[in-house]
Amino acid sequence: MTEKNQDSERAGGTAASVASVGLAVKAERSRRGMTRRALAYHASISERYLADMERGQANVSLAVLFSVARALGMPAWSLMPDAPGAQDTVGPVPVPGVCGVALVGLRGGGKTTLGQALADKTGTPFLRLGQVIEELGGMEQGELISLAGQRAYRRLERDAVNAIIDRGSRVILETGGSLVSESETYELLLNNFFTVWVRATPEDHMQRVIDQGDMRPIAGNRAAMNDLQTILSERERDYRRAHAALSTSARSVDDCISEIAGLTDEFLG
Repeated sequence: MTEKNQDSERAGGTAASVASVGLAVKAERSRRGMTRRALAYHASISERYLADMERGQANVSLAVLFSVARALGMPAWSLMPDAPGAQDTVGPVPVPGVCGVALVGLRGGGKTTLGQALADKTGTPFLRLGQVIEELGGMEQGELISLAGQRAYRRLERDAVNAIIDRGSRVILETGGSLVSESETYELLLNNFFTVWVRATPEDHMQRVIDQGDMRPIAGNRAAMNDLQTILSERERDYRRAHAALSTSARSVDDCISEIAGLTDEFLG
């Protein structure tokens, strides 16, 4: 092989590695539900540089990579090319303990409606994990993430799950959509709760959020839908690790309540 060919091969390998890192950063940001602006802020880089990084068009130094990984709350090596990812580490679904039922899935799937209805039907307390996190952190979730960053928020999220487990009583727990992106916390959930993925079509997810009074998805609707589909795609493998899945699209509320009651009966006594 000539020296020119070797240089060309090295350049091609470098470009592929840069692109791989960019894709890994974008995928992890999507799994966590972080905006590009939020990640750029906590990583102390410009939003434009982050956009170039995700497109594979920026030369990424180790210092920047460590900063981005720290802002994501994960080790830097996991963003490297050929790093073992979620597909390599996902094992069999654990047998749940007796802490009750946990609902996972994106906002707008129907977790709150089904969780409250199931609580009324069974007499089991209904908890929203976000409220427990706010109690532990002493402020609203948005403020926690903005002021303390992802790493501190995820630590509080895990502490909140542990606190609920330590209470020793059965509950119906509604979790945040991005909890599944944190493997340690998700394992904790799977090992102690019968976990149900409450899902819907992307269109239903977005419309229900808008119906709840959150008008942000309307701005740049096509872009918002693309972002939502990306998040669903990146998290689907994680969501599928739940012990059961329930679709709420094109179904009545009563029908969904009846199904989830049947799925969870033995875990709520």
